[in-house]
Amino acid sequence: MSAPAPSPLAIVDAEPLPRQEEVLTDAALAFVAELHRRFTPRRDELLARRAERRAEIARTSTLDFLPETAAIRADDSWRVAPCPPALQDRRVEITGPTDRKMTINALNSGAKIWLADFEDASAPTWENVVLGQINLADAYTRNIDFTDPKSGKSYALKADEELATVVMRPRGWHLDERHLQVDGRPVPGAFVDFGLYFFHNAQRLLDLGKGPYFYLPKTESHLEARLWNDVFVFAQDYVGIPQGTVRATVLIETITAAYEMEEILYELRDHASGLNAGRWDYLFSIVKNFRDGGAKFVLPDRNAVTMTAPFMRAYTELLVRTCHKRGAHAIGGMAAFIPSRRDAEVNKVAFEKVRADKDREAGDGFDGSWVAHPDLVPIAMESFDKVLGEKPNQKDRLREDVSVQAADLIAVDSLDAKPTYPGLVNAVQVGIRYIEAWLRGLGAVAIFNLMEDAATAEISRSQIWQWINAGVEFENGEQATPELARKVAAEELADIRAEIGEEAFAAGHWQQAHDLLLEVSLDENYADFLTLPAYEQLKG
Repeated sequence: MSAPAPSPLAIVDAEPLPRQEEVLTDAALAFVAELHRRFTPRRDELLARRAERRAEIARTSTLDFLPETAAIRADDSWRVAPCPPALQDRRVEITGPTDRKMTINALNSGAKIWLADFEDASAPTWENVVLGQINLADAYTRNIDFTDPKSGKSYALKADEELATVVMRPRGWHLDERHLQVDGRPVPGAFVDFGLYFFHNAQRLLDLGKGPYFYLPKTESHLEARLWNDVFVFAQDYVGIPQGTVRATVLIETITAAYEMEEILYELRDHASGLNAGRWDYLFSIVKNFRDGGAKFVLPDRNAVTMTAPFMRAYTELLVRTCHKRGAHAIGGMAAFIPSRRDAEVNKVAFEKVRADKDREAGDGFDGSWVAHPDLVPIAMESFDKVLGEKPNQKDRLREDVSVQAADLIAVDSLDAKPTYPGLVNAVQVGIRYIEAWLRGLGAVAIFNLMEDAATAEISRSQIWQWINAGVEFENGEQATPELARKVAAEELADIRAEIGEEAFAAGHWQQAHDLLLEVSLDENYADFLTLPAYEQLKG
């Protein structure tokens, strides 16, 4: 008797969406189901391994480079695969969600790369997950335009040669997609985002002279990179495109990954394109992993931890050296400023900070950097043009002068700054305002002239948690306590109500956001990711 056919992937509790049949085809869903069956058990093992490693850090309060992979680091002979032409020049990358207007604006922005984001800049409503895929397919077939219903302004794509190259970011390993299930079990969001995009667009992108390029978020070890590599090998065979067509850039945005940069590139070497130096998620990861480590791991206000802090400098310099040693791109961090349409002075000050930041990155050897807004593209471009000139990158700059020891990466107490009461207020303000927007389905949100995403909310709630549990005393003599956090949160909620009016307040998710921020900030058991309890409350 033949074995029963695998049960099909089921769409669960999802309202039908316009044109969803273009994305959710039987063939595409069969591919996603096969990814799930083959690779989710390993995903689950790797998530369990994260917990084990976290327990070990809690016991030792330290990290080191891995002794078992020393031979990979010592072997100077290996390099990542040669870079495809479309990814040679990455001097400015713009990031943002995949809604229709952003898709057009990002592609038209003048940036070399668009990070099309299904992760931290996108709240994973079913609508965002499915329509984002439709928008990208429409962009590749030039069937995309948009008219803003408020302003009446129309948006359309420029000529092909003027468009940014897309590097798509799927969700991290820890997030599931509840609306797609196999045998009653949700499929990991990473396989949904990657699978639908790859299945529909891999050959289409090759025909355009580009390829299926990805940013891999929240990676915590080289074994997680190995899983992605195996997914790529299987996927390329499945749709019949040559091995090595996929290219992946890995975000080094966890403290554990910082100790495994070379091993991560090695595991992905046939598909690797580069590494990226994140900021907020990286700091969030330090708090999460070293939350039992005592006073020496207490971070000051998030805005006081710039990329020039000694432990952050160690991380970025090591990343540049590692990438260039192995022939990969080193991509710098985000300029998150959103220009003000009303305050030229605010813009002037902020633009100078952005320029200084990008000048530093280009001078340090980075091959490119991120911005959050099209107005910042020319500023970042100028910084890299000054250093690169006509060259597409500076991978030939090996930075052999850099020497980073294991302890340097976690020398948080080398930073001469302390938590402040205004820092607590800001963390509460940004946390409530961001979570409220996320619960409405918005993942990229302008707050106080900065583009904030889920990583911002993570560092905000982590700092509140850390300062309370460390018993921090602020400069005004007040101690960080649950009661103080509740008082600040109540004041912020009242301020928002006064600011936007009763009607808008009632129409939003403000109380819900307030309660969720306090839940993840005050709970004795630190939640691994804010987005896990938040996803349970996300409608759609």
